[in-house]
Amino acid sequence: MIVAADVVVGDCVVHRPGWLSVCDGLIDAVESGEPPAVPDLEFPGGTVVPGFVDQHVHGGGGASYTDGDPGQVRAAAAFHRRHGTTTTVTSTVSASPDELAGIVARLAPLVREGVSAGIHLEGPWIAHSRCGAHAPDRLRVPDLDEIDRLLTIADGTIVMVTIAPELPNALDAVDRFVAAGVQVAVGHTDATYEQTRAAVDHGARVATHLFNAMAPLNHRAPGPVLALTEDPRVVVELIGDGVHLHPALVAGVQQTVGPERTVLVTDAMVAAGMADGDFVLGSLDVYVEDGVARLRSTDAIAGSTATMDSLFARAVAGLVGAPDPMSRDDALLAASVMCSTTPAQVLGRHDIGRLAPGYRADLVVLDEELQVQHVTGIDINTASSAAPRGFAS
Repeated sequence: MIVAADVVVGDCVVHRPGWLSVCDGLIDAVESGEPPAVPDLEFPGGTVVPGFVDQHVHGGGGASYTDGDPGQVRAAAAFHRRHGTTTTVTSTVSASPDELAGIVARLAPLVREGVSAGIHLEGPWIAHSRCGAHAPDRLRVPDLDEIDRLLTIADGTIVMVTIAPELPNALDAVDRFVAAGVQVAVGHTDATYEQTRAAVDHGARVATHLFNAMAPLNHRAPGPVLALTEDPRVVVELIGDGVHLHPALVAGVQQTVGPERTVLVTDAMVAAGMADGDFVLGSLDVYVEDGVARLRSTDAIAGSTATMDSLFARAVAGLVGAPDPMSRDDALLAASVMCSTTPAQVLGRHDIGRLAPGYRADLVVLDEELQVQHVTGIDINTASSAAPRGFAS
């Protein structure tokens, strides 16, 4: 049994004070007031929230997801877990057909084992003009034979794919992935408003890091941003690290489309949690200065060095301080929805993302400054905060 000053269910109520009990790894009760028994863990100033779900992340703590190396994947997942991410999706970057097939083959067993909640193929079917931190020579138009090969290798472990809908064969690719039960995201794109709407009508339901690597909103050519934000079927990702987007824009989108349609993602790469220095993302050289990752070749932002706990704290502060401010309780609920409940729903997971009876006991305890105190299964006081600084690929 866990007792805390606040227990945030996830999308509907804050228990103050609150307690929850766990049996065989599942939550069996969540209530307000005094606990019915002596607690196992007590956090007098703490806030319990559902474990964070990061649906777009490439690595962290000096380790990378992008080439599928099992040791690297385990290390990166463990790093992010120490920061409250109890469910992580392994996001790739654009690679050649054989390279990508090999990466998927290495990642699939880790998904089945539970190290990862699934594979996100970010590219290679994206626009050259909006490639961001993807190697231009690895990009290509969708090929249904390649897609079928990847789906066969993955055997149900691919959960999301990012596609630019203006590419030849893109809508056929959307159809193929949707039929296979894969979430299709629109991103790294110069698509028109009409092309984006067509992709959504074919089943695309996610916006990959809205605004970033995407044609901007224009008064005569509204492009993908308007098409994705106006459609209630679409969930939008935001990289709320204070670097990729202006904080006012993050708060504005959150309040416009609502937490139920907003997912905060780190888009973190190997350098998350590490000192400034040199790293690799896929096949591209990256340098990190003042915590901002950029490509050596173009100075383009190359993912982030953020963790989900920092995004949660930023979201609460941004919503409380917005021009139309929320109460702290409402901000805690909104941040919990965006960091846990909504991404769990995007992934089709009905066992995580809330603190409610029958759900997995995936939880994070935050202190009064919203810093991580405790994560299910981890003693934060003894866990290392990051792997040794290194040059990873």
